Amino acid sequence: MKSVYKHGEAAYIVLKKKPIFHFASKLGDEPDMEYVKLYMEWIKSDHVLRSETHFIFCETIPDAEIIEDEHITDNSN
Repeated sequence: MKSVYKHGEAAYIVLKKKPIFHFASKLGDEPDMEYVKLYMEWIKSDHVLRSETHFIFCETIPDAEIIEDEHITDNSN
């Protein structure tokens, strides 16, 4: 079961969490954002969040769309 993360008004399914240092050449270096982008594409993530220690690779949960069923009849008469 995947966890859901709410950030602002958006909700995401968390696909993976990886420590920031996994994307740096050496410990203490800044992460190489090209590697982050490649990893994101590889796991089919459409959004990345960053915490103090991790990148959080997510799939955006689309907003619900209300669809009215034309076959429902009003039987309140």
